[in-house]
Amino acid sequence: MSIPGWLDDFLWTYQNLIHGLGINGLLALSMYVVLAVGQLSLGQAAFMGLGAYSGALMTMKLHWPFALVLPASCVVPVAFALAIGVPTLRLSGVYLAIATIGLGEVLRAVYLNVDLFGGALGLNGIPERTETWMIYALLALALAGFWLVGRSRIGRAMEAMREDATAAAVMGVNVARYQLAALVCSAVLAGLAGALSAHASSFIGPNEYGFEPAVTILSYALLGGIGTPLAPVVGAWFLTVLPELLRGLPEIRLAFNGVIIVLAVLFLPRGLLGWRMRRRAA
Repeated sequence: MSIPGWLDDFLWTYQNLIHGLGINGLLALSMYVVLAVGQLSLGQAAFMGLGAYSGALMTMKLHWPFALVLPASCVVPVAFALAIGVPTLRLSGVYLAIATIGLGEVLRAVYLNVDLFGGALGLNGIPERTETWMIYALLALALAGFWLVGRSRIGRAMEAMREDATAAAVMGVNVARYQLAALVCSAVLAGLAGALSAHASSFIGPNEYGFEPAVTILSYALLGGIGTPLAPVVGAWFLTVLPELLRGLPEIRLAFNGVIIVLAVLFLPRGLLGWRMRRRAA
C-alpha cells in the first residue's frame, strides 16, 4: 500500500524531529532505569557517544551490515558500564553524578585528540541506515519490558531501593546487583540511541556527548517523572518538540526551556505524569 502524498511530504519535512522524538525517548528510559533504583548517574551522554562512535566506525571502517552494527554498538558502552560500575556505585547522590560526568569529559577529550575519531571535526559521511520503524520498535520494546519488570517483584525491589536502599538491603534485596544491572541497562539503551542517531544524521562530533547533553537527558526524567516508564518519555517528547514550537524565537528558546523545568521541579515534583503503576500482589 502506497503512502498518501501529504503524509509522505510530512514525514520527509519533519523526519529529523520524528527521529529525535524516538531517540530521545530511548535516552529518557536510559535515565529512568538508574533513577528507578535510587541512583543519580549522568553517564548517559557518555554511553551514547560510545555507541555512536563505535557504531559509526564499524560501518565506515569495517563495512558491517547495520543489522550487526546496531547490537554490536552496545558492547563498548556496556564494557565501560561494567568497568566503572563497581567502584562508582559505592558512591551516591551528587558524588556519583560528578563521577559519571567525569567519564563523559574524559571521553570527549579522547574524541577531540585521536585522529580515528575525527578530532574536533567529528566523523562525517556516516551512511544513513536508520529507519523510523527501527527507532520506534526499539522504544516500544523497551517500554513494554520496563512496564512488565515494574509490575513484577523486581519492580517492587527497585521501588524499595529508591525509597531507602539501606532498608531494602535489610529486607534481602541485593542492592549492588540491582544498581549494576540498572547501569548496564542504561548503557545499552544509550548506546542504541547513539548508534541510531549517528546513522540518522550522518555526522557526530565530540561536543554532542558532554556535560550539556547529560543534563538535558536528566531533564527528560525530571519533567516527565519516574512513576512509570512512559513518564520520562513524555518529558523527552515535550522538551524535543518545544524548540520547534519556539523556532521563531531563538533568543528565548533555551531560557524558556529552563523555566519550564524549574516550574516542573517546584510545582510538579513527581513530574507531568506523577502517578505510579499498579503492581501485582506478591
